[in-house]
Amino acid sequence: MLSYFCMNWILLMLFTDPTVSEFLVKGTVGQNVVVPCSYSVESTRDITSMCWGRDRCPSSKCYQTIIWTDGWKVTEQYSSRYKLEGNLQAGDVSLTIVNAEEADSGIYCCRVEISGWFNDQMSNHKVVIENATISTASPHTYTSEQTSDNFYSTPGSTNEPSFTVTSAWLLVSASEAPRTTSGPCSSTSDCSDVTSNLQ
Repeated sequence: MLSYFCMNWILLMLFTDPTVSEFLVKGTVGQNVVVPCSYSVESTRDITSMCWGRDRCPSSKCYQTIIWTDGWKVTEQYSSRYKLEGNLQAGDVSLTIVNAEEADSGIYCCRVEISGWFNDQMSNHKVVIENATISTASPHTYTSEQTSDNFYSTPGSTNEPSFTVTSAWLLVSASEAPRTTSGPCSSTSDCSDVTSNLQ
């Protein structure tokens, strides 16, 4: 009778999915993306092996393993684009995806192997890598007016014409701004021509 209950308990544990945390991580194409994962280390006895894999955490190990560590150093690495840059001995086993691509989107499993039956710490991370959105400012024109009456008039003169100077600025985003190395006048003679015409 006791063996019957023990067998049922073992089967229940084998076929019951353990609690697995799930997280969402968003990144941008071309940037490094950090997928966080850590475990508690109070002494060197707590340092343990772990793995990262593609897809959800299975009942043991990692599916499509991309990186393994023995707790002290990386022992297996699928690609140089996958790195563990945190302090492993402090339990920081966050995954860095270098120069992320859209193809890196998907589910990642972080599995920390804790001694004992069914003690592994597991977390699934949904990674979404998107193209950078380019926001271009719509052009806006701002106009300012300065009016001068009788600009060169002499006191008491009323027949001098008035004039209006209108300046306009066009605001564009940095990506739309024209690339030029010359100033407002390409030569000093151009600037003097404009000045003489105004006078």
